[in-house]
Amino acid sequence: MAQASPFRATALVVENDPAQRDMLCLLLEESGYDVIQCESAEEAARVLEQDGDTVCFLMTDVQLAGPMDGVELAYLAKECNPRLDVVVTSGRPLAHELPDGAKFWPKPWAPLDVLREAEIAAQLS
Repeated sequence: MAQASPFRATALVVENDPAQRDMLCLLLEESGYDVIQCESAEEAARVLEQDGDTVCFLMTDVQLAGPMDGVELAYLAKECNPRLDVVVTSGRPLAHELPDGAKFWPKPWAPLDVLREAEIAAQLS
């Protein structure tokens, strides 16, 4: 009889800075999460359209490659999945309002905060 594989929560990391993106992905992967990484909001939107129901945590920078920014992505993500845990981050003050339930974290943030938020998201999914 085959054993079922344990549930692994999926995080979507959207960051145009390769070093930041790699660090976030490694942090989450080392903590047992499946991670999908994107450089642009458009790329992330395609992931959400195809696999949005499997993603429980989205962390996005405001400034991204391409015409759509992280705030717009947060709105799109919440439309696709209102229960999705969304964190928007930036080194600058946030100029636009976020959708209900999304959080803003100014940079720099602590890696432990990312893991705590991802754990909460995984428990709620």
